[in-house]
Amino acid sequence: MFHRLVASVTAIVILATTLASPSDAAITPSGFTIATAPYQFVFPRDHGAHPGYQSEWWYYTGHLKTTDGRRFGYELTFFRVGLKPGDPQPGPTQSRWRGHELYPAHFALTDEAGKTFFHVDRFAREAIGMGSAAKGKLDVRADDWSLAGSPAGGADRERMTMHARAQTPDGVDAIDLVQMPAKPPAIHGHDGISRKAQCPSCASHYYSYTRLRTTGSLTFHGKKLAVDGLSWMDHEYGSDELQRDQAGWDWFAIQLDDKRELMLYLLRQKDGSVTPQSSGSLVNPDGSVTYLRRSDFAIEKTATWHSPHTGGTYPSGWRVKIASHDVDLVLAPTVADQELAGTSTGVSYWEGAVDVLDASGKTPLGVGYVEMTGYAGAISL
Repeated sequence: MFHRLVASVTAIVILATTLASPSDAAITPSGFTIATAPYQFVFPRDHGAHPGYQSEWWYYTGHLKTTDGRRFGYELTFFRVGLKPGDPQPGPTQSRWRGHELYPAHFALTDEAGKTFFHVDRFAREAIGMGSAAKGKLDVRADDWSLAGSPAGGADRERMTMHARAQTPDGVDAIDLVQMPAKPPAIHGHDGISRKAQCPSCASHYYSYTRLRTTGSLTFHGKKLAVDGLSWMDHEYGSDELQRDQAGWDWFAIQLDDKRELMLYLLRQKDGSVTPQSSGSLVNPDGSVTYLRRSDFAIEKTATWHSPHTGGTYPSGWRVKIASHDVDLVLAPTVADQELAGTSTGVSYWEGAVDVLDASGKTPLGVGYVEMTGYAGAISL
C-alpha cells in the first residue's frame, strides 16, 4: 500500500534534493514523475523498479504453518527511495560510493503460539552495490536480503514465481520462501491510479498479488522448519502522494476462505476525519476486481492496545462491513503487540497478523494483515 514507511525517508529526500521548476504538470518540483491516469500496467516490466518515481515498495505479508500446525505471521518489505529522478549513474571518474537511491527493508515474525513478535531492518545505499532494484524484472536487494521473480512466460506474462530471503544478523531467524500466484495481479483504483487525496500528485500506481501459495523454510530461534501457507504482495510507486494535513492510515488485507480478498484503506486527517479518497478493492474468486468507494464499506474499531514501547494507543480489533457484497467480519490480532518500534527510518507503526471471523467472532472465515501508522506520532512529510 502507498502507506509504508517511505514517508519519513521522503522528508529527508525533500531536504536533500535540489528543487527545480517543473517542466510539465506530470512531475514534482524536484523532477520526479507523478502517477497520473490513464496508466496501463505492463507485465513483467512493471514488476521491476521505476526510478523516475520518488518512492516505491515491494511488500509481502503472510501466514505460515509448520508440519505440526504451528502458525507464524511474517512481513518482508523492500523500499526504493530516489534522491534524484531517473537514478543517474555515477560517471567513470566519480566515486563508487556515489549513489542516488536508498533501499530500506524490514523483516518481522509473529509467533502466534508463543505470543511473541520481533522485527529487524536494513538501510542499504545504492553505493558499491549495497542495495539495488532492477528495471524490467523483479530483482531487489538490500544487503543480504533479496527478492527475485521468474515470469511464467508465454501468454501468461502476468504470473510469476517469486523467491524471498531475509535473516537476522546472527542467522538464528530467517525466511526462505517461494510464492506462486493463484490469481493475476489485482489493479487498484481507477484508470491505473490509486488516489490518496485531491491534489494532482496524490496518487500512486498500485497492484497486488492477493493470493500467493507459499512454501519454503522458516528458521526460528536457530531451528529450521518446513512451512507452507498463504501470502499477499503489494507493489506500489509514486511521488509526493501524501499531504501535510494527513496524520496516518489504516490498511487492511483480508484473504477469505471463499477465495475472495479485500484491500481497504482509510487515510486519517489530523483533524480526526477520514480523507474522502480512501477506498478499496474486492477481488473475486475469478480474479476480477470490484472498486470500492469510501461509502461502500464501514470499519469500526472494537478494542484498543497501548504500546509500552512508544506510548501510542492503537485500535486492536475491528468490525468490517460491506453490505452490497454480504461482508460482515470481525478482525482480531493474533498477538496484541506487533508494533515495529524504532525502525531505521524513524517511524514506529503497527503491522500484524489477524484472524478473520464471522460477525459473532466465533467462526473462522480467513486470515489477514493490518497496518496502522500515525498512532505513535503523526507521519511527518
